[in-house]
Amino acid sequence: MSVLPNYHAFSGRHCETGSIANVLAYQGVKAPHTGQPISEALLLGISGGVTVGYFLFQYEGYEPTLALLTRNTFSPMETIFDRLAIARDVLHTDNAQKGESNVVDMLESGSPPMVWADMFSLPYNNLRVDEHAWGMTPIVVYGLEGDNVYIADRSAAPLHVDKAAFMAARARVKQDKFRVMSLHAPDFGRLASAVQKGIWQCINLYTENPPKGAKDNFGLAALQKWAAMLTNTRNKQSWTRFFPRGAGLYSALIGHQGQPGAFQWICTWNAADGAERGLYADFLDEAAIILDKPALNDVAQTFRRSAEAWCVLANALLPDESALLKEARELTLSRRRLFIEHGDAKLDDIRAIDSRLADIRQSAAAEFPLSDGETGALLENVAGHVLKIHDIEREAINQLQGAVS
Repeated sequence: MSVLPNYHAFSGRHCETGSIANVLAYQGVKAPHTGQPISEALLLGISGGVTVGYFLFQYEGYEPTLALLTRNTFSPMETIFDRLAIARDVLHTDNAQKGESNVVDMLESGSPPMVWADMFSLPYNNLRVDEHAWGMTPIVVYGLEGDNVYIADRSAAPLHVDKAAFMAARARVKQDKFRVMSLHAPDFGRLASAVQKGIWQCINLYTENPPKGAKDNFGLAALQKWAAMLTNTRNKQSWTRFFPRGAGLYSALIGHQGQPGAFQWICTWNAADGAERGLYADFLDEAAIILDKPALNDVAQTFRRSAEAWCVLANALLPDESALLKEARELTLSRRRLFIEHGDAKLDDIRAIDSRLADIRQSAAAEFPLSDGETGALLENVAGHVLKIHDIEREAINQLQGAVS
């Protein structure tokens, strides 16, 4: 049917900001301050930047769950589109044949469409399909030829699925069923305003009441709450009680494919390790040029210190002293590296890693590799690292506010 010629845009690492960056890069859109394709860092900053979101969940039949958010999650894609005045053509249908023809029509117009598909149903993710779990995320389709679909999705390598799996993934959730979108060029006359608004949203997410949820679930307050719950043994949401030693604690520390724990949230789940703080620092360096505010370069350096502190925290969650936890840490990082560098060309290796990680998870559930005393010491150590991050990010946010006030 149709494959875009010389498709080359595989730099995006996050399903939302990365997909937008990939589409605009292929369309030849260049940022005025660099003369280069719009960076994912710039899109992250405009979308509202980084924050901390800390939530605990417990669903019947599932292990207790930690959600540790590293970036703004309040409609970030729509925020980018609105702030840069990016016009969109959006098509949505319940009919599979029409849904396929809409993708083909957009391809034949010369632009790669963004398509919503269930991450659990796409074979290259190697996730277990669960009738109670789904995640409709945007991917970029740059070709549909016979039964083959060509995709750009968080990997530096092309991804491929057969058409039947692709259509099933698109149909998984009614709200986004067969949804497809094409993008027009941004209005760079709004770039400075978009950057300013993104910075202030980041500041507010750290310091003010969030648009939804309790204040202590976001920003600096969330870091304080997390540190307290790591060492408090009486509160019903303390880690000692909510994540008992065994399967529950292992889930909180690292999680599994499709349900990240703290280590994955920090290192592998989003666009960059270090809780995306280094990526946000890159945005601030660009913002310093766009807004002509050199002080933002100093703020960027503080966020880079924070990125390093997040990485230290991540290693503390799965310490070298436990051979089993260390192996889980290293395998999880290897899995991400294989996917980013090779895509589905290394799917067999990724499956082997997932199989071993499942064995480790089962072993940790049966006999956790740390004693009660060692577990207590680990949680206390982690709490100390969380508070160090709190202090660095409080400094960063104070600097940021001073730089743009």
